[in-house]
Amino acid sequence: MISAIVLAKDEEKNLARCLNSLSWCDEILVIDDYSQDGTLKIAKEKKALVIQRKLADNFSGQRNFGLSKAKGEWVLFVDADEEVSENLRKEILIQLSSSSVKDIDGFYLKRKDFFLGRWLNHGETSFVRLLRLGRRGKGIWQGNVDETWKIKGKTQSLGNPLFHYSHSSLVEFLNSLNRYSSLNAKQNFENGRKLSFFDWFKPLGKFVFNYFFKLGFLDGARGLMMTVLMSFHSFLVRGKQYLLEKNIASEDLRKTNPKDGGKIFSLFIFAWGAVIIFFYLKFLLSRKGIWLNWPF
Repeated sequence: MISAIVLAKDEEKNLARCLNSLSWCDEILVIDDYSQDGTLKIAKEKKALVIQRKLADNFSGQRNFGLSKAKGEWVLFVDADEEVSENLRKEILIQLSSSSVKDIDGFYLKRKDFFLGRWLNHGETSFVRLLRLGRRGKGIWQGNVDETWKIKGKTQSLGNPLFHYSHSSLVEFLNSLNRYSSLNAKQNFENGRKLSFFDWFKPLGKFVFNYFFKLGFLDGARGLMMTVLMSFHSFLVRGKQYLLEKNIASEDLRKTNPKDGGKIFSLFIFAWGAVIIFFYLKFLLSRKGIWLNWPF
């Protein structure tokens, strides 16, 4: 028996597509964070079992709650903005019916992103692998945000993709970056992780690595936008964590000049953007016009 669990919050634009792709599962649970749109109506129309529970900025808690309510031996986690491809459905059923599955407790799924009207084939998102299919009772989710399923036992990877319709507009993407960067910064701060000098250079390193070494530039303008925005998310996490440390660790800050700290923070904002632009223009010029043929 396979149980599918979907976390939802105001997902009327995506939920029907998601649930349609899960119709082959024996049980579908929608854990709803008190949606205010048509999410509940759609879930009930698709014969899903709806359970309402406050997320409270704790995604692991929400997923573990879903695990406690599932009845299937196997549990598949799919987000509301994701879709199980037909080939992935077939692969899952084949794998779970094979004799060798008795030694496996979890499967990693690769994800393919649909961004601003096109599929992304390169960059950071093309390397995403998520542990989303596992035996019930073999592990729990950990981490308030960017949560991971810690399964004790042997795992394998499936070859067919889970489709991810990440954001339909840049405004939606920016709102998401703002929310998740706040959650990440809060989690880092509460876990006692302190910012180091080198942490400020990681957003730039993220951009260079994903755009050039992971070939994000081959996805054209969308690849550039995705890479810049994801590296900006990395910068926002550090900026917001810096502000948390500044506001809460006030005694430590009194030992230095707060105005100097503010100037340093502003300098990093300027430097982050300037260096990315510099390296990008340098790369374009080195291509001697070849970049004009890229799929913008």
